[in-house]
Amino acid sequence: MSRTLIPRSIPGWLAAGLLLGACNLGAQAQTPTASAAKARYEADKKLCADEASSEARLQCRRDAKAIYDKAMAALAPPKPTTLPAVCTTCGTVTAVKVTEKPGESNALGMIAGGVAGAVLGNQVGGGTGKTLATVAGAAGGAYAGKKVQENMNASKVWTVSVRYNDGKTAEFNYEQDPGFKSGDAVRKSGDVLVRN
Repeated sequence: MSRTLIPRSIPGWLAAGLLLGACNLGAQAQTPTASAAKARYEADKKLCADEASSEARLQCRRDAKAIYDKAMAALAPPKPTTLPAVCTTCGTVTAVKVTEKPGESNALGMIAGGVAGAVLGNQVGGGTGKTLATVAGAAGGAYAGKKVQENMNASKVWTVSVRYNDGKTAEFNYEQDPGFKSGDAVRKSGDVLVRN
């Protein structure tokens, strides 16, 4: 290993600069190993002891340490970069729609409507007309009873549309207002959405 000797007649601050420059040239010329960097550091510290003033010695040691630290950092293996995990169940609300869900009817509504229609139809006309009115009243009443029951059982449905971070989309239906609005950050938890 070559040493850079600096004459004593050169001022301390200039000597430190020359020493630093010589070390940089040496580092560029060869790829140091940890032991070579340590040996160079020890040699540089010995040269620093020859400085005339305590400030110059201190600055020289700082420069030598900075060069040593740089050489050791260059020898360290690069730290692996880890990408953050993508949350596949996280996303953003794109729309919230409220629709009316028609209610269901059962035989009870049709029967009640049919009886009421038949009773009203039976009061119209006479003879064959009365029979026809009774049958028509029963049919109309059954249909009306079915529609009344469907309207009574109707409910609102909140459909929340979501675009996940991976680009997929989904829709979630709620029987009550979930409180989401377009732009909310959410994630899937089981079969429902929660705020993220």
